[in-house]
Formats: sequence, structure tokens, C-alpha cells
Amino acid sequence: MPRILVSECKQEVSSFNPVLARYSDFLIDRGPAVTAYHRHVRSEMGGALHVFDQNPDLEIVPGYSARGITSSGTMANADFARLADEFLDAVRTAGPLDGIYFSLHGALASEDEFDPEGYFLQETRKIVGERIPIVVSLDLHGILTDRILQHSDAVAVYHTNPHVDFYQTGERAARLLVQLLANEIRPVAVRVRIPALVRGYECITETGLYGPMVRRAAQAGISGGIFIGNPFTDVPDLCSNVFITTDNDEALAVREGLAVARDFWNARAQMQQPLTGLVESVRLAASLTGRVVLVDAADATSSGAPGDSNAILRALIESGCRRTSLIPIVDQPAVDTAFRAGVGAEVTVPLGGTLDPRFTPVRVTGKVRLLSDGHVVSESHGEAWYAGPTAVLQSGSITLVVTSRPISLYDRSLFLANGQDPATFDMTVVKSPLCQPRFFSDGAELLINVDAPGATSANLRSLGHTRCSRPMFPLDENVTFEPKAQVFRRGSL
Repeated sequence: MPRILVSECKQEVSSFNPVLARYSDFLIDRGPAVTAYHRHVRSEMGGALHVFDQNPDLEIVPGYSARGITSSGTMANADFARLADEFLDAVRTAGPLDGIYFSLHGALASEDEFDPEGYFLQETRKIVGERIPIVVSLDLHGILTDRILQHSDAVAVYHTNPHVDFYQTGERAARLLVQLLANEIRPVAVRVRIPALVRGYECITETGLYGPMVRRAAQAGISGGIFIGNPFTDVPDLCSNVFITTDNDEALAVREGLAVARDFWNARAQMQQPLTGLVESVRLAASLTGRVVLVDAADATSSGAPGDSNAILRALIESGCRRTSLIPIVDQPAVDTAFRAGVGAEVTVPLGGTLDPRFTPVRVTGKVRLLSDGHVVSESHGEAWYAGPTAVLQSGSITLVVTSRPISLYDRSLFLANGQDPATFDMTVVKSPLCQPRFFSDGAELLINVDAPGATSANLRSLGHTRCSRPMFPLDENVTFEPKAQVFRRGSL
């Protein structure tokens, strides 16, 4: 009976977040707990297990799971070393294996290791050898590297942005591994690097220019897609990549890869997010009568920001706007004060700027409306999230959901778990670049992309990249592109 090891390590970082990520920022499972958890959520691992379970001749070997509580800053070296040792120890102790599935992200980075996913695969090869097939699934915001492609037999990547195909990506990865085990395919992969970083609504796969290109790459062979990377993970390999894998048809992979890459390059300028200045954004929001969504993607916790920006809060206070607003913010000292005071008490706290020195705390007086333990179930896919102790403060027309630690904000989970429905407020600050329309924008009169400061700003030139290869659009002027195909083939198993 073929034995398949399944493990995961998923985290995305912003190099511009000043707070180092720690081992404690991950939820860790080992052994049977890995599969027990994922059989009940719509994750990549859940999708892979569904496919493997349809093949009764396969034995699943549950290994290791490290899931970032949310995206974060760069990981501290010592903490990454511990995480990596535990991840690889699950490979060392798995016993004889016939195949491996890894659910990874692609945009993790430590202080010294800029390609952790490639490192995991390289070290795994040292343990299991070259003949054991390894398939990995990755986020399209991952950083695709030579090491990843050299040490894996096949890669499956998300096809949707915002991401709604976690489960389906895991299914595709698992089917590739099953085919490899049966010697039914001989993958040949082609990658075309593109010196461009893109961010914005044209990157929405359902409606934007990006979508048809992704679908062409995905349909060109047995696996494919377009990695747009995480522009905030400032590492040497950061860029966009067209990636196509065929069944032993190098010419097809090269032809399609080059064609899609040219289309992507030609659309690069359109795939940048137009932004509205902070003061003008607040003026617009205050002038309307319908519901408004203020997108603060510069402090997107799901992209690696610390979540403690008070830029829009300060602007609303200074403008004297009386429209009701709902704002999330990370500030553990403020939460501690609220817990000491209790529900119903009035507190005055300095709010924001406790983590990111870009921001100066703003003094807020408000009533403690609700206190919670911060445990949240994602409405997107049912995964368990943790925001730490959380307080809801009401200061005049402003309602603040204040958490002790960052949590993903690409849906309404945090708000709803703490008794706040965004649809009942005149304005909602959304700290995520892209959300499914049903969560916030459906029924809104206006959605404003705010040009605020922060670790994940779509104003990419404002961030200060120092490690990614240059020249790079839009960081540099007059960037040229001559597409070249890299071919990766591990040969017959």
C-alpha cells in the first residue's frame, strides 16, 4: 500500500512590518490531529485528503501542520529554525514513503532565509532521496523560486483572487500526486519571470484583466497559473511568474508560457490600483448618504501588516464626521484597559501605533460595549482564527473593534463574532485589498481605495524595496522585458 506523507506550513509576511513573527504566531498540529482538523475545513489539505480518500489503496501518513494565525512580519531566525526543524522532523520520522504532499504558501521569509519553502523541499530531498514524488500547493501570492521547482515534481497554484479555490487547489495537487504514483504523467514545467509587481482590482480573477490570463495558463497543460507574488515580501526572487506544466510536452509549455507572459506584461500598468488621498477619502465618505467602504489595504493584516494603523480613524475624528463608522484596530494595551474597566465603563485610551512607528497614538474616549476571548470561525472556509482578547469600544459615532493581535480581515468574521454587522454602519474600514463582494461592497454606494501609509500599501514605490531584483515595474522607470522560458524536468520516476 503506497504511503503518502501530508504536511503543511503556511504563512505570508511583509518585510515592511517592523514586528518580527514568532513561533507562537503559528497554530501547530502533529500526527492524526493534522488530518482530523482538515477533514472539516475547506482548505488545500482538506481538498487533497478528499482525493486521497477516494483511493483506498493509499495510506495517509499525517505529518506536521504550522498555520500562521494571520500574515505577519518577517520571521525571527531562531523561531524559523525551530519551525523548520519540526517540519523536517515529521519527514525524518515518517517511515518509508512513496509520495509526499506539502501544502505551502510561498511568501514566508525569515531574517536570513528568503526562500523557506524552497529550503523545506531541498532538505526533504536530502532525507527521502530523488525518486519519491513530491507535489506542493502554493498561493498565487507566493514567491516561485528555482529551489521549489528543482525539488518538487509538480506544483498546483490558486486560480482565484480573492481566493475561493483553496479546496480545489488541494484536490488538483492530490490528483497530480496520484498520477505520478501510477506513472501516468511525466511533468515538464516552464516558468517565465516577469519584472512586474501588480496590485489592484484588475487582479480580481472573476472580473479583471488577470483572470483570462490565469485561465489560459491553467488550461494549457496538467497544471499552471500566474504567480503575482506578494509585493510586500521583499526577497531576491520577488517578481511575477507565468507557470505551466504539461505532460512531457516542453514545446507546448514554452509556447503558452511565453504568450501568456507577453499578455501579462502588456497589461501591467492597468493592473495597478488607483488610490484616493486620505483627506479626500474622508471628505467623500462624509458627503454621501449611502453606505461607504473605506479600503485601508496599506494595513492589510492578511498581507502582513500589523493592523494598528489609526490613519483613517484620526482623519475621521479631525474631520468632525458624524456618520457612523466601524473600524478594526490592533492595540493590546487598549484592550487590557477595557477588560480592567469592564462592559459599560467609559475609558480613555491612546489608540493605534503600538506596533508600527509610522503611526502616533490618537487619544480616544469611549464606552466598553462588549468584551470577548477573540476566538473566531472564518465565514470564508470555516478555519479557526484567533484575535486574542477583544474589546468593542464606542466613541460617539465611531465603533472600534480592538483586538490584541492581528487577524485576517478579508471577510466579516471578526466583526460578526463581536456583534457588529458592517451593513448597519454608514462607513466600514476594511483592512484588506480584496474581499468577496458579498462581504462588504454589495449594496454600498461607494468603495474608496485610500492612499494611507502602511506596511502593505498599494503605493508600492512608497515602501522602499531593497532586496528584490531591479529594475522592477513599477518601482523603476523604463523597465524592459524580453520573455525567456526556464524549463524544469525531473525525469521519469
